Amino acid sequence: MSGFTFDIHATDGAARTGVITTVRGEIRTPAFMPVGTAGTVKAMLPESVRETGADIVLGNTYHLMLRPGAERVARLGGLHKMMNWPRPILTDSGGFQVMSLAQLRKLDENGVSFQSHVDGATYQLTPERSMEIQALLGSDIHMVLDECTPFPATEGEAESSMELSMRWAKRSKAAFHAAPGRALFGIVQGGVHPHLRERSAAALKEIGFPGYAVGGLAVGEGQLRMFDVLDFTVPHLPPDRPRYLMGVGKPDDIIGAVMRGIDMFDCVLPTRSGRNGQAFTRRGTVNLRNARHTDDPRPLDEMCRCPACRTYSRAYLHHLVKAEEILASMLITWHNLTYYQDLMAGLREAIGEGRLATHAAILRQQYASCDIEPL
Repeated sequence: MSGFTFDIHATDGAARTGVITTVRGEIRTPAFMPVGTAGTVKAMLPESVRETGADIVLGNTYHLMLRPGAERVARLGGLHKMMNWPRPILTDSGGFQVMSLAQLRKLDENGVSFQSHVDGATYQLTPERSMEIQALLGSDIHMVLDECTPFPATEGEAESSMELSMRWAKRSKAAFHAAPGRALFGIVQGGVHPHLRERSAAALKEIGFPGYAVGGLAVGEGQLRMFDVLDFTVPHLPPDRPRYLMGVGKPDDIIGAVMRGIDMFDCVLPTRSGRNGQAFTRRGTVNLRNARHTDDPRPLDEMCRCPACRTYSRAYLHHLVKAEEILASMLITWHNLTYYQDLMAGLREAIGEGRLATHAAILRQQYASCDIEPL
């Protein structure tokens, strides 16, 4: 589609680095998308999100349709203007949240009707309505409406769910509001079953999309099984289109998925952890609620460039967390998002220089070493 392109710059094994170009800017891949569910990345200013190195953020159809409402967002100039983020935005279709958050769900061929978890009001979400909402929001990358197959599920249940998602994908494509630089991604489903994933990928390729996501993972199957699914799914996806692993994940998950050819990620983990006093560092996670940080004058990570590490001590961050100060969420979230963006930048550099395997081994060794106790 005009205004939306994907150029691969280098490969290292199955991994690749490149650039997605949209009318609102470039997205360097592999990319991590901070989650801005309700039109904001929690505890962060949009300018601060950009300072971490993020090229794109994610918004969510389900939450934004409930409040403030897609039509209201459109009247106010669209999501980019409303949240003061002039760069690319990807919107999830809302399917996962309907299945995980909404009440009194009723799923049928047409779509899903449900009661809002916010106020109990009744809504209906169909492929056509999902496309309409995402167009009103004005996002650069839309996602087809799908049913996120639960885990565990029988093979028959996974097959039925996948086939419904493929029919919805076709309807989503037909209802998609095309515009310069706007793209619609398909979502591969099929549970943990190789032949179902292959059939799903084939169905989506026949419909035709500028990008492909792998859905239905990070739902309890565990890392090894997730990697197995990627091993037998990614080879069936077009090599010249971006690949997006939805809802993943932990640093080691991302490293392994990049090595299997994934280009895009999103996860609430760095922001949610930041609001709960947990920080990601090169030497593993740090629980700032722990009393051992009470008198620790060291920075959270001496090699980190974020304000939390440049300016404040672990002792101060621990105090903020224990005192339940809002600044704790702000600083630790800023740190976590910086860590994730630096992780992605390091992976891109290693792929470009053909040393990804060595780089990944060093990252894993450092991360597994765990945070060092203060002397």
